[in-house]
Amino acid sequence: MTASPSLHRRVFLGLAALVVAALSGGCAAPTASTDTRPPIVFVHGNGDTAALWTTTVWRFESNGWPRERLHAIDVPYPLARDDDAKAQEGRTSAAQNVAFLAAEIERVLARTGAQKVVLIGNSRGGNAIRDYLAHGGAAKVSAAILGGTPNHGVWNDPAFLPGNEFNGAGPFLTALNAPQGPGGLEVTPGVRWMTVRSDANDKFAQPTGVWIGRPTMATHVTAEGPELKGAENVVIPGIDHRETAYSPQAFAADWRFLTGAAPATVDVVPEPRVVLDGKVSGLGLNNTQGTYANNLPLVGATIEVYATDPVTGERRGHAAHAKTIGADGLWGPFRADPKATYEFVVTMPGYAVTHIYRSPFPRSSSIVNIRAERIADADRTAGAIVVLARPRGYFGVPRDRISLDGQSPPAGIPNGVAGVATAKAKIADATPRTIVGEFNGERIVGRTWPVAHDHTVTLELTY
Repeated sequence: MTASPSLHRRVFLGLAALVVAALSGGCAAPTASTDTRPPIVFVHGNGDTAALWTTTVWRFESNGWPRERLHAIDVPYPLARDDDAKAQEGRTSAAQNVAFLAAEIERVLARTGAQKVVLIGNSRGGNAIRDYLAHGGAAKVSAAILGGTPNHGVWNDPAFLPGNEFNGAGPFLTALNAPQGPGGLEVTPGVRWMTVRSDANDKFAQPTGVWIGRPTMATHVTAEGPELKGAENVVIPGIDHRETAYSPQAFAADWRFLTGAAPATVDVVPEPRVVLDGKVSGLGLNNTQGTYANNLPLVGATIEVYATDPVTGERRGHAAHAKTIGADGLWGPFRADPKATYEFVVTMPGYAVTHIYRSPFPRSSSIVNIRAERIADADRTAGAIVVLARPRGYFGVPRDRISLDGQSPPAGIPNGVAGVATAKAKIADATPRTIVGEFNGERIVGRTWPVAHDHTVTLELTY
């Protein structure tokens, strides 16, 4: 299904011009902060965390949106069920997902005193937003922005996982997409709607099921699948599934939709005083599915934060911060040097000692979330394991410049549609040494740690 021409903006040139205009502003002074801006609630996608919104929040702040009116939620169990009607350990139904969102909206309204919020979601987060608005929530929402939400399914086939939340022929999406009013719209009235999609690079809007493990299956879904009749439908060439929400281009589209003008900048404007915080979580484990992602506090874990040498990755002195994780899951607050690179180390029985190396943090954030890792059995024979991770987008070849430990591109990243968010280096020699990961100009330098001593390393990209 596609939107009517009057509502469907194909902004291949228009949005590009808008982004160029914003970039030309560089680090222009942001507009004055004002509490008349509506609160924004950001809703992450399937298996993800609030942390993915970090750079988006920074860009809103850099343009004057008050920090206290930007709220990214953490769904405790972020993965959808295989069958929405059947309980599944560590996963949530669509109803449970929307109930959590509804409670968070009430909390934000009570805290800010506002009458309405703006909702911005990526992927499955958009499912929850649509569900909330379709069942009485429209009176509390002024605008909804959906980035990469598979509104007409990742596949559209009643024979494959018929009860799944992402099946366009299943009961959940069929109900949401039922035509409304004489115009046959697919959006709940009373709210301004915008969708953002890729032209052809969204892994979950493809003609075959290659990205869902069904390479020979026809999905009956096109690149237009995320569009909604009744919304302003924005197309940004080349972006991937996550970049529909977390990229500077998506931010520019969001800002223009909400304010009617281009942002002063799409850059992150640094601030002199940086305070970081976030949640430490882990991976659930059961006998049938193995591990599964969750955003629950990893109570009892310990975290240490070290400043590192940006050239060698070696630690500069003792831990700058250390804490045992309590019931709230928070590892901070930590006063950071905005020019320093850091190593975060999480230790917890039953998990690998998890080393995460990060670029400098130019602004404060309360959603620097950290997930402890486990070492897969297949990796136990390596001397060291290092993962280059890009949470806010995928790696595309030949689109991106990517290297890990001197290999460019790293092994395991296929050509074509960008659909892999991690690259792994299995290193035979366990002797600790410097290791470097690079992506489109962002460079992370870390150190290897031995698998034999139950250590794993992640070089985590910010951009």
